[in-house]
Amino acid sequence: MEQHRTRPARYGPRRDRPPRPPLPPQAGRAPGGGVARSARPAARPVPGRPAQARRPAPPAARHLPNPRLTGLGGGLFCGFVMLTLGFLVALLFGPVQTVYGVLFLPVCVLTALWVREEDLLTAPVIVPIAFALGLLPLVDDGGSGGWLMGMVTGLATQAGWLYGGTLVAGAIVLGRRMRMIRVINRRAAAARSRLRA
Repeated sequence: MEQHRTRPARYGPRRDRPPRPPLPPQAGRAPGGGVARSARPAARPVPGRPAQARRPAPPAARHLPNPRLTGLGGGLFCGFVMLTLGFLVALLFGPVQTVYGVLFLPVCVLTALWVREEDLLTAPVIVPIAFALGLLPLVDDGGSGGWLMGMVTGLATQAGWLYGGTLVAGAIVLGRRMRMIRVINRRAAAARSRLRA
């Protein structure tokens, strides 16, 4: 039986070939000398099925600003906006209080939507005060007595817009309050069901 001759093991690098540089750890070998395994194998194309290109992620949806104001912050916001609108209406249209009343409604809606849940009941109180504050630039200057009579007359003639904006704010606050109570009851029922299980 013929035996193959085995060559003796050579120690050290061969002289006719330059030594190979060691592989970095991320190129296939672990730092301890073992072979590093990739966390996720590369996907192999399935024969007969076209390769699917990766679709770019859809752009983030643009949401309307949704700040949460405290009671004081809501009062400052509503009062500042109504005072600014009063000056703008007086500058552009003169003492036309109907335009001011129309602009009062969206401010009531924003105030009722942006007040945080802990201070919801302050919104229907804030908006009438802001309405009266914004009437200051629209009142004719006639001394202290004339200014007071102008304020009373303005509040009386624009009572429809005042009550309408207050009712809109109250309805939004009531809807948000009911939704908050429903969420709290649902969470409490889920917690009780987990405890029973």
